[in-house]
Amino acid sequence: MAPDTGHRWVGAVGGAAVAVALATGLAIWHPSNLYPWLKAFHVIAVIAWMAGMLYLPRLFVYHCEAEPGSRQSETFKVMERRLRRAIVNHAMVASWALGLWMVYDGSWISAHWLHAKLLLVVALSGIHGMLARWTADFAADRNRHTGRFFRIINEIPAVLMIGIVILVVIKPF
Repeated sequence: MAPDTGHRWVGAVGGAAVAVALATGLAIWHPSNLYPWLKAFHVIAVIAWMAGMLYLPRLFVYHCEAEPGSRQSETFKVMERRLRRAIVNHAMVASWALGLWMVYDGSWISAHWLHAKLLLVVALSGIHGMLARWTADFAADRNRHTGRFFRIINEIPAVLMIGIVILVVIKPF
């Protein structure tokens, strides 16, 4: 296991634990009168998460063109790290925590559209993890992918988002 891998797992498990703890706290407190506010914050968190998920692969495309060790490459490293740590990670945790609370409060656990949505959100979370790995690879100057690869990866969060929004708004089944 690479020395960096253990740190990433701790971060992933820690983020999941925070999301579950927040959702559990909200479920125990059960602030139903705050439902519209929590739903609004969930939407805000999802927008922030998606913005980062769409921007980070684009940064990777440009980073591929920079010479490793160059000033430009070092600038991309800072931008990628700050985007992921300051915005994307926190937005994902908030999205999960508030989303799980809404599942509980809305008693939607048996809704089939929700099962499909959760599957897509888990896939989006997996892409998030891959982006974290690639951020670490770039930080260590060991990127093994091309700009074309990251251009394709950049489309995956958008496709997942489209599916998630359709499932939430239309509730087709």
